[in-house]
Amino acid sequence: MTASALTRAQLTYRYDRLRALPQGVIETASTTFLLLIAVKAFDAGPTPKSLIAAAGNIGLLLSLWLVPWVERSGQPIMRVAAWIMAGGALAMLCAAALPTLAVLVIATVVAIGGANAIIPLLTATYQDNYAPRERGRYVARAFVIRVAAAAAFAELAGRLLTTDLARFRWLLAAFAIAFAAAAYCLSRIPSRALHSTPAQPRSNTSARFDIVSRGAFFGAFDSLKILRTDRTLRWTLASWMLMGFANLMMWPLRVEFLAHPKYGLALNPQQIALYTILIPSVARLTLMPLWGQLFDRMNFFLLRITLNVGFALGIVSFFTGGGAFGLAAGAVIFGASNAGGEIAWSLWVTKFAPADRVAEYMSIHTFFTGMRGIAAPILAFQLTQTLDIGAIALMCAALILLASLILVPEMKGRAR
Repeated sequence: MTASALTRAQLTYRYDRLRALPQGVIETASTTFLLLIAVKAFDAGPTPKSLIAAAGNIGLLLSLWLVPWVERSGQPIMRVAAWIMAGGALAMLCAAALPTLAVLVIATVVAIGGANAIIPLLTATYQDNYAPRERGRYVARAFVIRVAAAAAFAELAGRLLTTDLARFRWLLAAFAIAFAAAAYCLSRIPSRALHSTPAQPRSNTSARFDIVSRGAFFGAFDSLKILRTDRTLRWTLASWMLMGFANLMMWPLRVEFLAHPKYGLALNPQQIALYTILIPSVARLTLMPLWGQLFDRMNFFLLRITLNVGFALGIVSFFTGGGAFGLAAGAVIFGASNAGGEIAWSLWVTKFAPADRVAEYMSIHTFFTGMRGIAAPILAFQLTQTLDIGAIALMCAALILLASLILVPEMKGRAR
């Protein structure tokens, strides 16, 4: 590494670890508390719950357009990411000031969607600023801080809502502060303008016209042409579609399963936070450094298959295990698998994509994640109207195992 590269790595590592603290708070919002507020405070129906559960995935879907937009803007990519997170802070403030279900849903889509849309920009920055053999380790360390922050905040927020549900407005204000803090940290991470091809000088007026033009909108789909020529990307995304669809169906149903009286549990917010955030977070916190090292050294496809099996076992245990032991075991297995899954999901394209096309490859990955992420919660909540939730869990576990079988030929064909 050159001295300048080392400086970039140090600055990225410093501010990414600082960002992990507010990012942990934001994680509790997207995984549990915003949906819990909708269920408990507003008695939301299937459509609002589906939109809140799918908010992050709407952002992933839009990342296919965000990446070329950022490229045309000529702005440093972390500056754009900071602007988007600042918009999330404003949205959460609006939700706190105007506590209605409609505002909550809109604010969730804007804030959580924006937080997920910037993921390809982060991946490209990690590619630029971290050496290949250190990438997984550095990102895992930041994830550890994020997970610890999520666990601590979940305990406090769960207690707050259990004491008085009407205090959810204070919780929304805390989420706004977290978005603002994350925006500041992102603005301090060194980054470049995004160019997959040599950039041509242009005026500000011309750049703005290109960004909003009809050609720029439809041009985003040009990235998908990579699937025709990159076999590894094509089959990996096919496997991820099956696994991700199944996992994303069951993710929001955890809160529904624990909170809704029709399933016979009707736990309070603190208990729900225990099983959906606290226990999984402890497992993630424990195993995240190990998964980071394995990502840097292990055959990626073997790693992905191992994680898939863990997700399938966690789903079956949580929804069919019966009683507190099954819930706790499912939460532990899910947390352990999610620890490695987050690292693999965030960084896997850096192993296969050309260095100057990492953001583009990642935007394709996040686009398909967004597609299934939007459809999966809607299908999940509709299926609960006609099927037993245990049957849905078994069906999703079978899909995850099928996804693993698709990767076996790729695992045998590549040493790394």
